[in-house]
Amino acid sequence: MTDKPTVLFVCIHNAGRSQMAAGYMTALSHGAVEVRSGGSEPGTEINPIAIQAMREEGIDISQGVPQLMTTEAVQASDVVITMGCGDVCPIFPGKRYEDWELADPKGKSIDEVRPIRDDIKARITALLAEILPAQG
Repeated sequence: MTDKPTVLFVCIHNAGRSQMAAGYMTALSHGAVEVRSGGSEPGTEINPIAIQAMREEGIDISQGVPQLMTTEAVQASDVVITMGCGDVCPIFPGKRYEDWELADPKGKSIDEVRPIRDDIKARITALLAEILPAQG
């Protein structure tokens, strides 16, 4: 059993937004948070523009594989962040849920994806400040 908080990021295809969020959470928490991601209808590969945008930040998400979001993953997570998966995301009492309204990077240029990436980074930074105890 771990005392690390667990955060699950969910979007439809688990190929862009949720992968970028998971990449930032992993990098910025330095291993202090257990990170999961999934999709309601997983795609076949990570969005190459999302990979490029994150690479500009020094974060490699190219080895990620879109995963199906499972009920078990939701139940095992302390915080569940949804990004446009609508009513298909299961809800369990006692969990912290947030729905982040973020544009889908699918089909967008790198110039259109950078603001989405930067918005995700700001949200991850704020979330980390809330879920991790202050390091003295």
